[in-house]
Amino acid sequence: MIVELPNTTTSQITKKIVKMREQGGVVTLGRVLTLVVITRNGSEEEAITAANLASREHPCRIIVLASGSDTEETRLDGEIRVGGDAGASEVIVLRGFGELAAESESVISALLLPDAPIVAWWPNEAPESPSTSPIGRIAHRRITDSRNAHDPKEALIRIGSTYAAGDTDLAWTRLTNWRIQLAAALEEYDGDDPITALRVEGASDSPSTLLLAAWLHRALNVPIAVAQGPRGTGIRTVVMEREKGTVTLTRPGAMEATLTQPDQPEQQISLPRRSLQDCLAEELRRLDPDEVFGEVVTEGLKKLLAEEEVVQS
Repeated sequence: MIVELPNTTTSQITKKIVKMREQGGVVTLGRVLTLVVITRNGSEEEAITAANLASREHPCRIIVLASGSDTEETRLDGEIRVGGDAGASEVIVLRGFGELAAESESVISALLLPDAPIVAWWPNEAPESPSTSPIGRIAHRRITDSRNAHDPKEALIRIGSTYAAGDTDLAWTRLTNWRIQLAAALEEYDGDDPITALRVEGASDSPSTLLLAAWLHRALNVPIAVAQGPRGTGIRTVVMEREKGTVTLTRPGAMEATLTQPDQPEQQISLPRRSLQDCLAEELRRLDPDEVFGEVVTEGLKKLLAEEEVVQS
């Protein structure tokens, strides 16, 4: 069910939610957090769909700030979605125009669940410093997505320079399964056969490729090359050179990868590209800072990019 409230106020929206709750249409029991989605008017549906699916694992109240034109007359259009239109959550869409087009804590403060953590998510362009933005200041966790930035590499550099505990980026979350597989492969070798060089291949528009390279480079501290290929292909290959042979994990398509190791049969591994809702659900599982991401995006990425001779464009 979708209830539209044109030219409204947050007070009227709150009263409408209470009325719907009294009628049995909205249940807030069991909501574990408030997810605030900050996006643009017309770009909100993909984020709402992903949040709805993620909310089946993490029941929450979803507040969507979809900014409209700042040149129009100031007004706030509201929308409440419940039932089948809201997954396991209730969704409140706020479309601000004029003076209300800018990100604002005051617009959502009356709609936040009491005594519940707040997670802020910018699915498109993020602010210069998420932790000091109006919504970021009150959020326990702040999620950005550098893949959707105009310049993903510059977005990662900016995230690293403004990083604060609680920040994360979905380009990092997309690496979870790659990191698991590579860590497992590394555990099979002892110190008598150390890694001597690394190579990471991925799309030129994939910030995940840079983060994976930064993670490996920081952890292993060996020469590394980053090879960039066609846009839209994501991460394709990781090569780890050893004295006794090469370990290669390659994913030519979108689902399966091949792991080759010296003196072992070739292995086929399920390594599908992760969906937006899977990544969001993973981030909603933890409300504590991701210290590894913080170290990679601040120290590892800086170290990688400083060694320009190893990075191929």
